[in-house]
Amino acid sequence: QVQLVESGGGLVQAGGSLRLSCAASGRTFSYYLIGWFRQAPGKEREFVGAVSSTGHYTYYLDSVKDRFSISRDNAKNTVYLQMNGLKPEDTAVYYCAARYGGASSRRAEDFGSWGQGTQVTVSS
Repeated sequence: QVQLVESGGGLVQAGGSLRLSCAASGRTFSYYLIGWFRQAPGKEREFVGAVSSTGHYTYYLDSVKDRFSISRDNAKNTVYLQMNGLKPEDTAVYYCAARYGGASSRRAEDFGSWGQGTQVTVSS
């Protein structure tokens, strides 16, 4: 099992950009599908996007797919979420999560390891 730590959150104006990082421990990081989720106050946790174990395949929530991109560097055990064109409705705590074996999913319950989250706040 991997341990995950997110970083890079903060306060940004609408239209701005942030890059979140998800650093993982463990030698089998390259066996894991890594997903990003977010949770706004009073709302359920929502799938944002994910990257395959090799980094060759990504998929996203429709409302972010033209603004966000996910990449990974398996040599550094790190996954990145680049967020451009941020909107106030993107404000949430962002979590990265890992699913062993790499099968694609958008369901939070399919991901067994989670980070502690990082706050992203977008002001209007």
